[in-house]
Amino acid sequence: MNELIGRVVNFETKVFPNESALYNQLASHGQSPKALMISCADSRVVPEHIMQAAPGDLFVCRNAGNIVPPHATQNGGVTSTVEYAVMVLGVRDIIVCGHSDCGAMKALSTNADLTAMPNVAAWLRHSHAAQKVCRESYADDLSDAEKLRNMALENVVAQLAHLRTHPSVASGIARGEIALHGWYVDIHAGQVLGLDGETGRFSPLREGQTMPVALPHGRRLAGESAYAQAAE
Repeated sequence: MNELIGRVVNFETKVFPNESALYNQLASHGQSPKALMISCADSRVVPEHIMQAAPGDLFVCRNAGNIVPPHATQNGGVTSTVEYAVMVLGVRDIIVCGHSDCGAMKALSTNADLTAMPNVAAWLRHSHAAQKVCRESYADDLSDAEKLRNMALENVVAQLAHLRTHPSVASGIARGEIALHGWYVDIHAGQVLGLDGETGRFSPLREGQTMPVALPHGRRLAGESAYAQAAE
């Protein structure tokens, strides 16, 4: 803890003086983050570090397993964060970011006994769809590492589906104002994969190449499409 406190002092004496203009601007004019990132609380995955983001660039929501509960009448921290990011901050891009060696996904892929952690077990029920996909749609002879990776990837897909149940997000998507992104950080390789919504597969983010997007910006109003009139 003393080491961390030392870093706070370093921020106050060395970092802040060099960035005081930026902090003063943010304090005076408020924030306009470029994206909302929903990532895991794992200490090895730091969204601002991965994206080399400056203060004010990212609105971040972190929790065990980068989970987005489906919208419900019951209030929750993730729901409130999403709603505020979209309706107040005007965020146009939302990223759900999973990662390798995720403890939450490991519990699901190994069917770990979570009896002693009832709150964790209840929270992870929001990932049961991904667990069922992995259990019933993948080969049985995969290694533990492969099972864990598949679980983390499918969990990103499942949470993106949950995200679309939130009214503020659904409305923004329909107007073409919100795009959704699914990312996976490989900690060992230092690589970020992105979900391509058309193929349903993840591929590396590469400079100079089209970025894979789960759901790109574009109006999606069902009533605008032409339809056949019933004959009288």
